[in-house]
Amino acid sequence: MIGLCLGLAGVVWAELPVPAFTLAWRHTIEKIRWEEDYRVTAEGLLLGEARVKGSGAGMEIPADAELREGSWHYQRQLAPLQPLRLGRTPEAGDYQLCFNQRCRSMSDWLGPPQATQPTVELWSCELGSPLSVNDAGNG
Repeated sequence: MIGLCLGLAGVVWAELPVPAFTLAWRHTIEKIRWEEDYRVTAEGLLLGEARVKGSGAGMEIPADAELREGSWHYQRQLAPLQPLRLGRTPEAGDYQLCFNQRCRSMSDWLGPPQATQPTVELWSCELGSPLSVNDAGNG
């Protein structure tokens, strides 16, 4: 079964048996929520729709974005990401992973962000051991 792996340099720290997820975070300066929807495929993580509640420093809204329900919605055409590399530091706060209609902090699987480990990678992987969503911290 293919799922989502979290770790660094190919070393798996956590496995999640999910076919899709939303990655969410707050912009470090503007404090505006940003969300990106991904599908987990054998080729990598495929970005679908993205949403942002407003613009600001480094947060330009694409020209083709549509304002719906208080957020700008848009899509980018990117090749599957394998891996998706994220900066994760105590100063910036943590990311959330959302699936099965729930959002949880990445800290639930990886512990809090640490200055000594400022990067995490997400990639699609063949799951090594069968985990249930409950085992993955989403009970």
